[in-house]
Amino acid sequence: MKSSPFRIAASFAFLFLAGMHALPSAAQEGAETQSLEEPPSQCRAIAGLVPHATFAQIEGQSRGLFDSRPPTGETTITYVTHATYVIESPGGVTIATDYAGYSGEFFPDIVTMNKAHGSHFTNFPDPAIPNVLPGWNPDGGPARHRLVEGDVYVRNVPTDIRAFGGMEADGNSIFIFETGGLCIGHLGHLHHQLTDEDFSAIGRLDILMVPVDGGLTMSQRGMGEIADRLRSSIVLPMHRFRGPIERFLDEMPEFVVERRNDERSITVSPSTLPRQPTVIVLQGV
Repeated sequence: MKSSPFRIAASFAFLFLAGMHALPSAAQEGAETQSLEEPPSQCRAIAGLVPHATFAQIEGQSRGLFDSRPPTGETTITYVTHATYVIESPGGVTIATDYAGYSGEFFPDIVTMNKAHGSHFTNFPDPAIPNVLPGWNPDGGPARHRLVEGDVYVRNVPTDIRAFGGMEADGNSIFIFETGGLCIGHLGHLHHQLTDEDFSAIGRLDILMVPVDGGLTMSQRGMGEIADRLRSSIVLPMHRFRGPIERFLDEMPEFVVERRNDERSITVSPSTLPRQPTVIVLQGV
């Protein structure tokens, strides 16, 4: 049995690896993970309403993935380090975001990665991890992931990254995790504002993980604008260096701020989402 994310050590271990020559093994998921029939998403915006997309939430229907029964259980999200959060679904599926080789004292069922810097990926994921989802496509073009594992559905929305001489198309992915009736998004190493089409592809996000460094990614103002438009119930900052987090919080005047200096995890379900949009700053961020 896997160790719970509650046992994740509070140490910080950045794994900086150079080069892109070694890719996940064939036994693991590559740059394209899609089934013959794409699973229905509970979080997608109604594309026809772009540029003023609204979100489909039909009263009285389940926010679960696969049947009409109400979702049961709670989802736990734990801050590990840098841009890595561990998500544990109600069914026990574990996910590590922007995985650079460390997720605590266990192997997740799913890891997602982005290529902007070595602290967001590893060329050598442990073979014990069954699903490795790079946010870029080594063969060129956008990565496309549509993965169902247990009670979790993972999909991605590609974005561009800065590179020598300009922008590199599709070098980053925003990953969306649908589980337990929740829509959870991780912006990765986002370098530019999102388009209306991007917002439509992302859909509703109940919980948003957002980089707040204000330099290597986007400005705090730019990230604040994205978080404000998505109107997520919970915003979880990440990817902060030595700059004060207040610079980001100042861009979120309509959000309640909760500083949980003694907690590395939150446990949440659709019924326990805060009524007012809230930024939760966990221990170590």
